[in-house]
Amino acid sequence: ASGGLSDTDIDQMVKDAEVNAEEDKKRREGVDARNHADALIHTTEKTLTDAGDKVDAADKEAVEKAIAELKEVLDSGDSETIKAKTEALTQAAMKIGEAMYKAQQEETAAAGGEAGGEGEQEAPKEEGVVDAEFSEVKDEK
Repeated sequence: ASGGLSDTDIDQMVKDAEVNAEEDKKRREGVDARNHADALIHTTEKTLTDAGDKVDAADKEAVEKAIAELKEVLDSGDSETIKAKTEALTQAAMKIGEAMYKAQQEETAAAGGEAGGEGEQEAPKEEGVVDAEFSEVKDEK
């Protein structure tokens, strides 16, 4: 059963696919770079909001600048530029992550210091505890 295509048509389609393969690959890289950048922007903006005042103003400003620069190049379709700006934002966002981690560690240490300041507490001793063996008795009726 023939699909209605001649061998010449099939050969031409295969050649067209090979010719366009490189262009398709570039287009896919561009789309992937854009999607990754969009996700990073969203995540970083959420992190900035969650961080609040725990982040140094200079670090926050650097991240906001990197976000703005990445947003500017997003629609260009130039995957190399998008990747470069994405990497710059990633580096800037890492500083915020470090600052948040450090702030959380300090809070934990402060909370631990307060709780530990009471001195060591011994576990209450269980007096009068006796191990016992038992057997179940069933009433027969």
